[in-house]
Amino acid sequence: MSTVYLNGSYVPKEEALIPVDDRGFLLSDGIYEVTPAYAGRFFRMDRHLARMRRGLGELRIAFDPERLREVHRRLLADNGLEDEEVSIVYVQVTRGVAPRTHAFPEGRVEPTVYAFAKAFQRPPREAWEQGFAAVTVPDRRWARVDIKSIALLPNVLAQQAAAEAGATDALLVKDGVAIEGAHSNFFAVLGGTVVTHPRSNAILPGITREYVLELVDELGLPAEERPIQLEELLGAEEAFFTGTTTEIRPTVRIDGRAVGEGRPGPITKRISEAFHEGVRATAAAGVGSA
Repeated sequence: MSTVYLNGSYVPKEEALIPVDDRGFLLSDGIYEVTPAYAGRFFRMDRHLARMRRGLGELRIAFDPERLREVHRRLLADNGLEDEEVSIVYVQVTRGVAPRTHAFPEGRVEPTVYAFAKAFQRPPREAWEQGFAAVTVPDRRWARVDIKSIALLPNVLAQQAAAEAGATDALLVKDGVAIEGAHSNFFAVLGGTVVTHPRSNAILPGITREYVLELVDELGLPAEERPIQLEELLGAEEAFFTGTTTEIRPTVRIDGRAVGEGRPGPITKRISEAFHEGVRATAAAGVGSA
């Protein structure tokens, strides 16, 4: 039986109850965050909390994510995950419980804060070495994708389209531009340059995306943040998705067509190796939970 956090209490998951008038349930009025831990050490928690703080500010939900640092640590401990190779903590904050109205409720309403921890299973190395498939799906999300909102229905439908096509990822496309994945950021290697969509309201600024751009710079690889035209992918040498639960995932087929030579390429492998070295170093040094 797992232990979860709900509004200041640590309780068995089966006993965690949220009123039906919660605005997250009724209106998707809230945000979420997912933070990874490697061997019990949180990776870039400061960045995750900063993104949550920004999202809460945009939605004008009065809650300080700094209160969640100890919650993260205790959830790992209470669920026996401190020695797990990789685990995650999911946190969701909604505006709280109030009569259903589209406008904000009048007066002070306490936000609903829910969090849980679980182990994260990477795909087998053999599967990674073979690479993964993606399909393109129209991007029908709202205009503030940069807010990590719990309103994810377009993402759900896109990911379902990928599942029904036998693919791992959905690549969202708008006005002929490959934007990002349904739950991850997207990179392509074009003419030897690592390219990803620029930071804007059209993408969620991923913490892993940010780290990958730092690694690319450290590795001395050329990089650009610019829109990727869909037709450019026909000549891409490599492609990969990035995210907290995606890490670095090589894409070897898009819409049934091979990307490059149809297997994970050398640049993707170098970035993935650097990524794993970075998280191992974090765990070994006992840092990253600040």
